[in-house]
Amino acid sequence: MNIVAVKETVAGERRVPMTPQTAGRFVRLGAQVAVESGLGASIHVPDSAYEAAGARVGQREELLAAADVLLTVQPPALDVVARLRPGAVTAGFVDPFFNHELVRALARGRVSALCVELIPRTTYAQKMDALSSQASLAGYAAVIVAARHSHKAFPMMSTPAGTISPARVFVVGAGVAGLQAIATAKRLGARVEAYDTRPVVKEQVQSLGAKFVELDVGETGQTEQGYAKELTPEQLERQRQQMAAVCANSDVIITTAQVFGRRAPLIVTEQMVAGMKPGSVIVDLAASTGGNVAGSRPGEVVVTPNGVTILGLSDLPSSVALDASQMYANNLYNLIEHAWDGEAKALKLAEPDEIIGGCLLTHDGAIRDERVRAALEATA
Repeated sequence: MNIVAVKETVAGERRVPMTPQTAGRFVRLGAQVAVESGLGASIHVPDSAYEAAGARVGQREELLAAADVLLTVQPPALDVVARLRPGAVTAGFVDPFFNHELVRALARGRVSALCVELIPRTTYAQKMDALSSQASLAGYAAVIVAARHSHKAFPMMSTPAGTISPARVFVVGAGVAGLQAIATAKRLGARVEAYDTRPVVKEQVQSLGAKFVELDVGETGQTEQGYAKELTPEQLERQRQQMAAVCANSDVIITTAQVFGRRAPLIVTEQMVAGMKPGSVIVDLAASTGGNVAGSRPGEVVVTPNGVTILGLSDLPSSVALDASQMYANNLYNLIEHAWDGEAKALKLAEPDEIIGGCLLTHDGAIRDERVRAALEATA
């Protein structure tokens, strides 16, 4: 079994799917490991470190042609899928609910895709949960980026020249990214408020020292997987009306609200942005899936006419690429190890268990996930 990692080609992506540490662990499993020359350059890891771990360093074309398993960070490009032989396996992000042509290409090419977005959110699968590991770093990086763009210092400071009040930070969504954003903003000394439609997270927010904002939007809750349930249009409107006052008093807003498999809900409207103070900063972590903030654009910095900076940044984990790569590479290793047949030195995909069955998106020419299949049929 030949496990391969090649350089990412998406602009701005600095993470890598395999580190020398995980390369060595794959070798100890009994796999043959190969990486593209220069794979670790973005995290300052030389080829020699991979070679010392037992990996072979080669060139992109020959590695793809020989790959049994291809590890990726970003969804593989269509030309990469075309170079893989039938029966090969990809493991990484696929963005299956929005990247329909890629899913079809994987099925047509009889390439099996282990899609990390579909890994079940169970206690045992936490060590494979790449969504959570990367979201945690995104929440941290969002606060650091916001502090860099803000015209205001985050902590309260008492000086001979006067007292500086702490920055007011409002975090919308208290999932993995939101909780890390809350913790980071508190460490920087900000006064933090947070809101989530799931009342169950109130205690977590308060345990981090933030105030939980309670809005009356009717009955809410979460799915079996722990995601927030989608609000009705009426509930969203009630949420926006009550949230407007909190936004107007905030120096920084960080939005993290996403609905699994759907476009992100619009939470901060144009009118709410217009009511914010000049110099305020909004970081929209959902920009790549439609955006929580009116006017945000994926990958761009937008300054509104009233002086509010909206950051629609979707590559925040890449801004801390070394740690993000280490966490992500460990996620992938744990996933491959879980599916590994030590005797056959191959992956057990024919009769997958709950974890592998949950994230095995395509196999033997078929799209296995019913939700993704329904999304593709709806747009056919």
